[in-house]
Amino acid sequence: MEKIENLKKIFKNYQINGYLIPKNDEFFTEYVSNHNDRLNFISNFSGSSGLSLILSNKNYLFVDGRYTLQAKKESGRIFNILTVPKKTPNDILKNKKVTIGFDPKLFTKRTMSFLFKKNKCKFKPIYKNLIDEIWKRKIKRNKNQFYILPKNSSCRNYRLKINNISLHLKKMGADFLFITASENNAWLLNIRGHDSKYSPIPHSYIILDRFKNIKFFCDLNKIPAIFKKYFKNIQFYKTELVEKFLAEIKNKNFILDKNTCSVHFENIISQHNQITSYDDPIYNFKAIKNIKEINKIKAAHIYDGAALTKYLFWLKKNFNKIRITEISASEKLLKFRKKNKNFKFLSFPTISGTGPNGAIIHYNASPKTNRVLKKGDIYLVDSGGQYEFGTTDVTRTISLDNSEKKIRDIFTRVLKGHIAVTNFKLDRNVSGDKIDIAARKYLKQIGLNYSHGTGHGVGYYLNVHEGPHAISKNNKVCFQEGMIVSNEPGYYKKNEFGIRIENLIYVKKNKNKKFFDNLTMAPIEKELINRNLLNKDEKKWLNQYHKNVFKNLKNLMNKSEIEELREACSAI
Repeated sequence: MEKIENLKKIFKNYQINGYLIPKNDEFFTEYVSNHNDRLNFISNFSGSSGLSLILSNKNYLFVDGRYTLQAKKESGRIFNILTVPKKTPNDILKNKKVTIGFDPKLFTKRTMSFLFKKNKCKFKPIYKNLIDEIWKRKIKRNKNQFYILPKNSSCRNYRLKINNISLHLKKMGADFLFITASENNAWLLNIRGHDSKYSPIPHSYIILDRFKNIKFFCDLNKIPAIFKKYFKNIQFYKTELVEKFLAEIKNKNFILDKNTCSVHFENIISQHNQITSYDDPIYNFKAIKNIKEINKIKAAHIYDGAALTKYLFWLKKNFNKIRITEISASEKLLKFRKKNKNFKFLSFPTISGTGPNGAIIHYNASPKTNRVLKKGDIYLVDSGGQYEFGTTDVTRTISLDNSEKKIRDIFTRVLKGHIAVTNFKLDRNVSGDKIDIAARKYLKQIGLNYSHGTGHGVGYYLNVHEGPHAISKNNKVCFQEGMIVSNEPGYYKKNEFGIRIENLIYVKKNKNKKFFDNLTMAPIEKELINRNLLNKDEKKWLNQYHKNVFKNLKNLMNKSEIEELREACSAI
């Protein structure tokens, strides 16, 4: 591949034996713009997470379990595909005495420590990105301005949030918080932007001190005049000045976001200051939604559920009559969502896969892979929307007149795991690692499993994937009232089919007892259920869930749709 050879040719200029290319840009957001997608440029891998290690004689691409199949299809001809955490770059380099170059603005010390642990390599920061050296492209800058959330959408005053952060800094003995995650800046000030295709992110950095003084760094062309009137006590500077201000601070204690503060920034700060072991507290504050936010998020899910349900009714009526492909199906779903004036844009690229494509966990249909929906297959659609008062994410697996007992049995075991998550008893110290075991139990009984986490946190009109909590085998964050998480067990048979059932759920409290309650409102496919595998309590749960779906969606349906909804939500 010519571009890889061009990259290797310049290794000598920098006295390196290899180079690291991550997916992220300098803001560490999940979805990067096309002109910053250096990993896609060098490897053709289009997933949202990954890392390439290119050595003089070999090329490696590291992805997590969601993307293993996809990476092999897109990049396997030229790259060795390895799945993290089973294999990390440390496994490749541990016995090699080589020098590996990297861009210090695109890696954190936490990431470097996880990926490489202790080995004999030398890691050389290069302040000129080597992909940019070989990738000549026109960079189209986004000029859309940031904006303040309307009062009815921002459910907490930004000054109160700043007060809480100030108190936290004093409590922890810290002088400064350096906020490098753009979504945390958005949450703190109740602002949003247009710097990501799927999340209303305002690319920015904030230096906040214990006395509530804020310096805000960004592209100043994106700051409207109203910002300076509204945020009277905030000083706005162009992004390039953040290094200068950090370098001028001396003999202070800093809290950094170790997930998004680059090696570059951390080195500047640590030269003259002490870095505490604490994480950015905004992640925890942001994860807990108050009752006003929860109520608005519920409204978003009703609107979104109505659009998805109408789409599923249309799909089941028409897949045998007209030619529907994975791409045309996802376009149709978007049209249903756009009919609601509260819909802004998608919260992630829609996963629309039928037959063997459904087995690719984060599948993205392209003209090359686009399959026609046909009788006898099953169809998986994972999609979500951004609304000014909520972010949605939902997966449904649909029967296209499929009659295979094997598929119905597996679907039902996935459903049993899904119900087990929702019904999990939330005692005082329950974390996601414990719940993850319950989600997989019924699949494991027949020797099956899935290679992704069971659930991720979700933002409030922000990122569809947000921590710090999650339902996965290594997550130890305890669930608290107001936290939202996805519930999405599944199963994927390579080259045959994929199954996933996903709802968003939140932690509710009543009479000092915490429990999960559903946010997502859309029928679950009854045609794929083997009722003999469900016990009495599971049937009761499903019937109650469908009763709530019918109650919440019926007013958004026309006459014929109400009858279809009644049937889809009828008791089993």
